Amino acid sequence: MKSTAMTKGALADAVATACEMKKKDVVKALASIAEIATAEVKKSGVFTLPGLFRIKSRKKPATKAGKKEIFGKMCVVKAKPARTIVKAFPVAALKKEF
Repeated sequence: MKSTAMTKGALADAVATACEMKKKDVVKALASIAEIATAEVKKSGVFTLPGLFRIKSRKKPATKAGKKEIFGKMCVVKAKPARTIVKAFPVAALKKEF
């Protein structure tokens, strides 16, 4: 029952046959979309591919070291540095399909 994700090559083949293009051109187009998405997320924090997904990034602040009470027990918590969290969310139209 375990299914595998579609590979980059399989995606390129599917798009090439659907659009009657060469696989080489489709691979270049996919690479450029990835480049543009990366640059846009770095610059503005949001990138949307219409009809599919939206990528958002946000800054997660640093946490201080100390003691916290977790489930009634005192635990020592280590300090963690600030980091950027990147998440992808499906578009509402895609959610309605399932």
